[in-house]
Amino acid sequence: MAKKSITKRWIFNNLGVIVLALLVIEMVVIYAIQSYFYNSAKQYLVSKLNAVTSVLSIHSQDSSANFSAEMRNMLETFNEKDKIELMAVNAKGRVVLTSSGFSPDADTVMPDYEEAMETGEGSYTGRLAGGEKILAVSAPISSFNSEYSAVRMVTSLTEIDNTIRGYILLVTVVCTVIILIIVITGLYFAGSIVKPIRQISGITSKFAMGDFSVRIANNSDDEIGELCTSINHMADELSSAEAMKNEFISSVSHELRTPLTAIKGWAETLMVDGGENPDTMKKGVGVIVTETERLSQMVEELLDFSRMQNGHFTLMNANMDILAELGDAVLIYSDKARREQIEIIYDEPEMLPFVYGDKNRIRQVFINIIDNAVKYSSPGDTVTIKACEKDGKVIVSVKDTGCGIKESDLAKVKTKFYKANHTRRGSGIGLAVADEIIAMHGGTMDIASEGEGKGTTVTISLPAVKANNN
Repeated sequence: MAKKSITKRWIFNNLGVIVLALLVIEMVVIYAIQSYFYNSAKQYLVSKLNAVTSVLSIHSQDSSANFSAEMRNMLETFNEKDKIELMAVNAKGRVVLTSSGFSPDADTVMPDYEEAMETGEGSYTGRLAGGEKILAVSAPISSFNSEYSAVRMVTSLTEIDNTIRGYILLVTVVCTVIILIIVITGLYFAGSIVKPIRQISGITSKFAMGDFSVRIANNSDDEIGELCTSINHMADELSSAEAMKNEFISSVSHELRTPLTAIKGWAETLMVDGGENPDTMKKGVGVIVTETERLSQMVEELLDFSRMQNGHFTLMNANMDILAELGDAVLIYSDKARREQIEIIYDEPEMLPFVYGDKNRIRQVFINIIDNAVKYSSPGDTVTIKACEKDGKVIVSVKDTGCGIKESDLAKVKTKFYKANHTRRGSGIGLAVADEIIAMHGGTMDIASEGEGKGTTVTISLPAVKANNN
């Protein structure tokens, strides 16, 4: 299928309409000019003919005057005979006298004379046998004298047609210049659109191939410029996402390899010892169990993330005691924090309203947040966990005194694949999954940090169930 360019479409559509409109306008103008000159010539002949008939009427009333002699004398002395031919037509409808001295052929057609004899005045525009274009007007004078039936004036339209042709040429030149200006400006305008679009098409093809290093040159501030800016921004985001994805793959590979290496190493050790050393057996099994749980947690995060991306992530909602889920999450990490010399302070309230949601998913969020707080803390740091009710919402905050988050990273920490700190373990999707779960419950998860080395505070807000709905 042939490619249709914007320029061709503009030429065949817009320019075609403009040319057609100009042709119509030119035809109207030409018709108006021709009508104006022809009507002016006709009115001039009619006025001259009326003057002649007025003089003849005066002579017809003078009984002492010879009407035929006066008629002949008027034709011989007609002062515009070089431009207009004055004729006298007898009662039989033949031209018997002319101001030029030459009588037309007997078979010459005189529609103006016939019209004048019927209606009192007549005019005719046509061509003689020789091809010359003429304008003729006639007026009856049979009431003045029985010998003559009418007087007739004939003039050539050659000079007028030449003048009209000059105006037609001028109008044609003007229309042609207008069309050329429209074509030049239109092609320039179409080019200003087509050129960046072709550039965009070429560069986006590179984007499709995975090359996000090129950018579109933007030299305009119109809609095309905005499109170029948007595509460049999209390329920046795609490049960033691609980099985070690659980093995520590398991080996950490392995270998977570490526990697998530990499991394999201890399994080989236990195989060699054969269980002869109980302490070694206990320590090895403990490492294997711990690393297996770590792998299991990571796989669950990846599965949850995959379900969210595919729209298959579902919740089993019901009224739940959020304190029970928070307490379980704190209990899970109490021993681990103690071993790593990190203090967990849990300020547990006596009672909180129920929350409508999936208790397993909410517990998963709490585990993820507390795990991050412990993971990004060092020996001697503190993790403080609080829960309260405020304005119909249940607020849970987890605050640590760990490594903190840089201000430049703070806005991105909930983005999928993003890791603010590459020195600590983790896949980089835990916070993204947690934020999505909280959002699905109609709540919010905010992360705040005063900077590196100053700790991080994660605040979760969930709508509480009203008392009459319990």
